[in-house]
Amino acid sequence: MSIKIEKKIVGFSVAKENEAKTEANADEQDRREEDNVIHMHEKIERPEMLLGSTYKIKTPLSEHALYITINDVILNPATEHELRRPYEIFINSKNMDHFQWIVALTRIISAVFRKGGDVTFLVEELRSVFDPRGGYFKKGGKYMPSLVAEIGDAIECHLRMIGMLKDDGLDEHQQKLIDEKRAQYDSTVKQAEKSGASDFPESAKLCVKCHTKAAIMMDGCLTCLNCGDSKCG
Repeated sequence: MSIKIEKKIVGFSVAKENEAKTEANADEQDRREEDNVIHMHEKIERPEMLLGSTYKIKTPLSEHALYITINDVILNPATEHELRRPYEIFINSKNMDHFQWIVALTRIISAVFRKGGDVTFLVEELRSVFDPRGGYFKKGGKYMPSLVAEIGDAIECHLRMIGMLKDDGLDEHQQKLIDEKRAQYDSTVKQAEKSGASDFPESAKLCVKCHTKAAIMMDGCLTCLNCGDSKCG
């Protein structure tokens, strides 16, 4: 077996025959282990049991809630390469108005899940769908441009839960700014918020960065209490 040397040789020594065989065997074993690692692809057969999580969506567009169930398959169980990956999605509701396109959407998303690879792009694709009749605010003040966008929001929540999406979070400066602005606002509040109301003041405006109704005027500048975005920098 020949080995291509791509770096400059800075030193050398004579390897003992046993050491050379041991290193070769270790490399061969590593290659075999890597070859045995199973990655998500469409030929993986569905196991008898899958782990699932169900998310409830209640919108002002319908009196009936939607229940989104995402089932995951466990790859390489009980090994250091163990992974949990989405395998299929189901959406159920008493409201049959959207039955046809919801069934089509779930089948397409499930097919993308089974293809494997980076499926996180689905979140942005779904969240960029806008309803021509207008969107709505969900509990907490976050703006949803459509029902499809909220389905994408539920998928994002699930992908974060299983580790496919990482939450970068706010940097130290942004978190400090938010804490200061919250403290300033709390000091001026004289009445407690009504139960079930948003975590942010009713007079708050929609933040163009995080799409949450959490932007208020502080020190003469519009500042978001959710993500820290400020017109004053």
